Amino acid sequence: MEMNFETMLQKLTDFIETEAKTETVVGDEFKLGDFVCVPVIRLGVGFGSGGGTGSSPKTGTGEGGGAGAGMGIDPIGFLVSKGDQISFVSTHQNKGLSAVFEKVPQLIEKMMASKKDTVKV
Repeated sequence: MEMNFETMLQKLTDFIETEAKTETVVGDEFKLGDFVCVPVIRLGVGFGSGGGTGSSPKTGTGEGGGAGAGMGIDPIGFLVSKGDQISFVSTHQNKGLSAVFEKVPQLIEKMMASKKDTVKV
């Protein structure tokens, strides 16, 4: 098996180049009432490769190799604008939108519990 690491690394580099671009890190804007929101995302990319050959009197000669890549996306917040005012709302603090999202499971549990209380047979 012949291994061409240059070709493999070029393919990985091409993949990273296509995925790690501004549109991936700063998403498409959307409207929320009077506000224009733009999601901001942290993108992490890593890759590695390796290969080798060896021989043994019992098994003969052999070679092997491999490559891998990984990508992680973390939403870090939103750029929010209204008129000429722009602010950043972080999703990593217990303020703003993240506080609301963190409370959603608790709110659902309370709603389900209150439904059970009102629907007694």
